[in-house]
Amino acid sequence: MARHLITSAIPYINGIKHLGNLVGSQLPADLFARYQRARGHEVLFLCATDEHGTPAELAAAKAGKPVADYCAEMHAVQAEIARGFRLSFDHFGRSSSPQNHALTQHFAGRLAEAGLIREVVEKQVYSVKDGRFLPDRYIEGTCPNCGYDKARGDQCENCTKQLDPTDLIDARSAISGATELEVRDTKHLYLRQSALKDQLDTWIDSKTDWPVLTTSIAKKWLHDGEGLRDRGITRDLDWGIPVRKGDADWPGMEDKVFYVWFDAPIEYIACAGEWAEANGLSEEDWQRWWRTDKGADDVRYTQFMGKDNVPFHTLSFPATLIGSGEPWKMVDHLKSFNYLNYDGGQFSTSQGRGIFMDQALEILPADYWRWWLLSHAPESSDSEFTWENFQSAVNKDLADVLGNFISRITKFCSSKFGEVVPGGAGYGEPETAAISEIETRLKRYEAQMEAMEVRKSAQELRAIWVCGNEYLQTVAPWTTFKTDPEAAAAQTRLGLNMAHLFAVLSAPFLPDASQKILNSLNVDKPIWPDDPTTFLDRLGPGHAFAVPEVLFAKISDEDREAWQERFSGQRTG
Repeated sequence: MARHLITSAIPYINGIKHLGNLVGSQLPADLFARYQRARGHEVLFLCATDEHGTPAELAAAKAGKPVADYCAEMHAVQAEIARGFRLSFDHFGRSSSPQNHALTQHFAGRLAEAGLIREVVEKQVYSVKDGRFLPDRYIEGTCPNCGYDKARGDQCENCTKQLDPTDLIDARSAISGATELEVRDTKHLYLRQSALKDQLDTWIDSKTDWPVLTTSIAKKWLHDGEGLRDRGITRDLDWGIPVRKGDADWPGMEDKVFYVWFDAPIEYIACAGEWAEANGLSEEDWQRWWRTDKGADDVRYTQFMGKDNVPFHTLSFPATLIGSGEPWKMVDHLKSFNYLNYDGGQFSTSQGRGIFMDQALEILPADYWRWWLLSHAPESSDSEFTWENFQSAVNKDLADVLGNFISRITKFCSSKFGEVVPGGAGYGEPETAAISEIETRLKRYEAQMEAMEVRKSAQELRAIWVCGNEYLQTVAPWTTFKTDPEAAAAQTRLGLNMAHLFAVLSAPFLPDASQKILNSLNVDKPIWPDDPTTFLDRLGPGHAFAVPEVLFAKISDEDREAWQERFSGQRTG
């Protein structure tokens, strides 16, 4: 039994996320976690809300609520939506937790002791109209690198180039639009990432199985232009983790908090502490996942995220861990994703464009969305959601292939043999051939799932469903029954066992549909089909079942057109 630590990029607290956020981190992470659990491995799957920084303050002010109350409410909302999509987190934490406060201050103290933090009097943009210093991300302007006119002061989301606010052309306040901006002196702490450049370079070079997307972004930040730059880790804000050296005060930093990018990744570790506390476990129970001197040396740690988060997870967070000089578990595999676009444009939380997670669940159950998003995951390039494509995938994959197979075989058996698995003859050549093809495809499916090739896994799973439909079409038990009921019984018995197999294999993608099939087949404890031949005989003669309700309703042209009109790209509520 292997041990898998899995984290997905933590969603920001200010509002409900769109489907592009979901498929870029949480959903494929859930797929991998569910698969590894199904194979009998020990899994700790962690996520949390990212709650600090100016956006949280502004969103709370807009809602007319204290920021702490706003964050608590939005965490509950995001947790409920995550449950709606069947995201199987072992814990869904909060970056504002006491555990993250303590750990972030601890890491800052360790980095300071190692000489990896320096104090800098820097010039920061101050908005006269807003009466406050503006964090980098709340200054907008035109990117000097690609010309994108909504680039932020920390990074251009169009070309992913790291920026300083003073790099922007025609800079303005993202809060008020004011252009009366002044540059004033303020003292901050910087993490000396540049001092760790060679260690980070060597570490990244050792990750030969990482996606090209991941390593190319990391290498670009390491070597382009001046190379890896030191990065500010404090901000002039009220809401956040107070700056301290471990348990001690930090003179000159009394009114400052840690920058959200610094504390947010540390929440991955803190979240394990929250998980342990919530479940009545000890400190050792979470440390065995995160400290190599406490048992984490046999853990495989996998991160899932969109490409815009790659620089922080390949460079800045590793710099924090390496620089601490402590035996923290480093990521083994970082699975990054491109962007999911929406109907000819981009999903954008800030601009309110696209389908949001709560709206999606109002329209259709989670499995419909899970299937489309995972089978179209933006791995090697950006993907695009269109309503026509969504309708086609639901109707042709879920309704016509999987749903049709389950319906046909259970209804036929019920009508001819009753709601029990029939006995009948032994398996013949058609059955042997079908089982052999399933065995071959199952090995491919397992290999793709282990490799985290999400789209290829979905394709192989669908191909396994097709095997069942083709088998039924070939042997046609409804025809065989007229002349050879014993042979028809055997064919039906294999068909019902295929339904069992499909339910188990589909569970990582379609947890609700899988459970409905298993319930109808009276299977309480599903096990993985390590030996398909044996597995396809598990439901023996006399095993009772019930015909399930329709698993997937088809999407009509009328519904598709109505949704297309309703979700034309702007969220209105």
